[in-house]
Amino acid sequence: MSDKHIIEILDSKPFASLSETELAMIQTHVVRCASCSHAFDASQISALLIKERADEAAQNVLNANPFFQTRVMAAWRESRNNVSALRRLWNATGALVTTMAATTAALAVLAFVAPSSDTTNQPTAALVPYSAEAVVLDQSDNDQVTDDQVLSAIYSDEDEGR
Repeated sequence: MSDKHIIEILDSKPFASLSETELAMIQTHVVRCASCSHAFDASQISALLIKERADEAAQNVLNANPFFQTRVMAAWRESRNNVSALRRLWNATGALVTTMAATTAALAVLAFVAPSSDTTNQPTAALVPYSAEAVVLDQSDNDQVTDDQVLSAIYSDEDEGR
């Protein structure tokens, strides 16, 4: 047997599932070939490690908390209920929110797209080119108003009444 053949046999299936004839062929070849002997030893060690790990995992399953599955399922149900609570809230308020959005859209269309057609009869504000000082003090806008003029305009009305 060649080295490649032994490695192919060891790589093709797990060590634990090798048949007695395959093990006998490998052991006879390993006696004569050092590199195949190292590959065979590595296969045996890895098979033992896998078996020990499987035994340890089985022991951990036996020592596991008996309520672990119950806690996991309760957490899963709780997370599902949180989503359904949000869904229930939307079901309760969805119609109201949709109606409010439709009303707002309709009012926006009425206000901006379709303005009233009765704009010709509406009065417009008259723009007066005079300031309050010009009207009260009988002055033009270009003249500066002094404090004496303002005070005399304010107090002259009171003197006329006496």
